[in-house]
Amino acid sequence: MRSVVRDTILKLAKDNKRFDGRELEEYRKIKIQINPIKNAEGSAYLELGDTKVLVGVKMDIGQPFPDKPDEGIQIVNAELTPIADPSYEPGPPTPEAIELARVVDRVLRHGKAIDMKDLVIKEGEKVWKVMIDIYVINNDGNLIDASLLAAMQALKNTYYPIYDEEKDRILREEGLSDRKLKLLNENLYSITIAKIGDYLFLDPVKREEQVADVILAIGRDKENIYSFQKIKEGLLTKEDILNCIQLSKKAIMQIEKQKWEKIEWL
Repeated sequence: MRSVVRDTILKLAKDNKRFDGRELEEYRKIKIQINPIKNAEGSAYLELGDTKVLVGVKMDIGQPFPDKPDEGIQIVNAELTPIADPSYEPGPPTPEAIELARVVDRVLRHGKAIDMKDLVIKEGEKVWKVMIDIYVINNDGNLIDASLLAAMQALKNTYYPIYDEEKDRILREEGLSDRKLKLLNENLYSITIAKIGDYLFLDPVKREEQVADVILAIGRDKENIYSFQKIKEGLLTKEDILNCIQLSKKAIMQIEKQKWEKIEWL
């Protein structure tokens, strides 16, 4: 069955076509709902085609890491459950979930999305922790791009909870403050490209990922590249990598030109 799917994908690719009607270098349509989770400091539900993810942001207070006393803390977690894909199993985080969280965390961190110094309450003693939780609702490929897109939208719309300094506690029952989470870079993306045979497929769906020789996720903004994540054991030539970088630039332009459809999920 795998060989039949691959052969069909390659046959269509000769005419610059794909299963879902897109061209090889065409990104799927994006739909978004901002802040569907009322008990989160920020949240976003995003659909990239049939790939659906929900991201929630919670903020709490803790001690800074000893080697970074003047910075707050960023933590990214991801959950892949059987409702999203029958291949996922309940229980502790799987290697796939750990990888997803790690890649999203790396792009946000290296791209300096959050102003980590603005999270400091008292240097060396007390800082804000920003916890970003990714929940995959349905997996139809390219979870990294969808998760980072949703995470960025959630962070852009995150507000601090009300904090009573005298009592040193968060007053969650009083809702959110007017203070918005400060971001240094609001335009970070992951652009994922699959290589199947001699062809490059932008924003691969699940069937394309399953038969791909190699997959490359590039974390970047318009000007700079912050991470490369190679998935699968296939080889990429220097020419492939350069082509992927150029394609990632075009992909960002596509994403930003899209009129993201506003939806109501919750």
